Amino acid sequence: MTRLKIHKTYKIFIGGKFPRTESGRYYPINNAKGEPVANMCQSSKKDFKNAVVAARKAQGGWVGMTAYNRSQILYRLAEMLETRSASFIEELNVLGLSKKAAEKEVNASIDRLVYYAGWCDKYTALFSSVNPTATSHFNFSVHEPTGIVAAIAPEKSSLLGLVSVIAPVIAGGNSVIALASETKATSSISFAEVVQNSDVPAGVISILTGSASELMPHMASHMDVNSLVDARGEMKAAELNITNNVKRYLNWANKVSNQDPYLILDCQEVKTTWHPVQTNAASGAGY
Repeated sequence: MTRLKIHKTYKIFIGGKFPRTESGRYYPINNAKGEPVANMCQSSKKDFKNAVVAARKAQGGWVGMTAYNRSQILYRLAEMLETRSASFIEELNVLGLSKKAAEKEVNASIDRLVYYAGWCDKYTALFSSVNPTATSHFNFSVHEPTGIVAAIAPEKSSLLGLVSVIAPVIAGGNSVIALASETKATSSISFAEVVQNSDVPAGVISILTGSASELMPHMASHMDVNSLVDARGEMKAAELNITNNVKRYLNWANKVSNQDPYLILDCQEVKTTWHPVQTNAASGAGY
């Protein structure tokens, strides 16, 4: 008799836990030969709303950490991904990548986490500025995180694409809700297991699976989401009616393949402070 193989059903990742989708829906993930190898949760609007609640709860503690501490946490993610590199290579190989290509993607994902870990406590020094004024004031601009960022990971890259949208967002002190590749999502949820066992506070990273066309309108319309990162470029901001709630829309379709500190800057707000300079009435000198 031929034994019926039981395929793993991958859950979604919200608030540091792995719940099943509230919709009860799932869809199959196929290998390069078109054979089913796993089942994936079909996330719903309610799942996304739950992730936003978890992200908002975590945001205050995450942004309150020192930049150096966030840097250590991202580096720890890279360390843990390194220790599990063999299983990720095997998983990517099942999805159709050659062993060499899978190893290259895993190594690039590890390196990307290390890259953004290094920028956590440096980008403010590079991008902040002291501004000239015509009055007796100090005027300086610094960058602060936008808040909650919804991110659509690239479709063709299961692991590296996901890491590439998550790392610059959280390096700048934001919380992120990432929608993984729809057809190659197994490594994305395996990466969520790495996140759960790392030092990343629960809720800072949530990972959903399912259809971008179904979830993007909800991401665009949710009033507690501050920015929307789209690494697929499938829909225009106008189509999402994103201007109705003055949400920042970032098209990273041609950017996310590169390591770039300006991606951190995309998810930052500029805070400019004016401070009066007192002058000595007798000498006219400032002090």
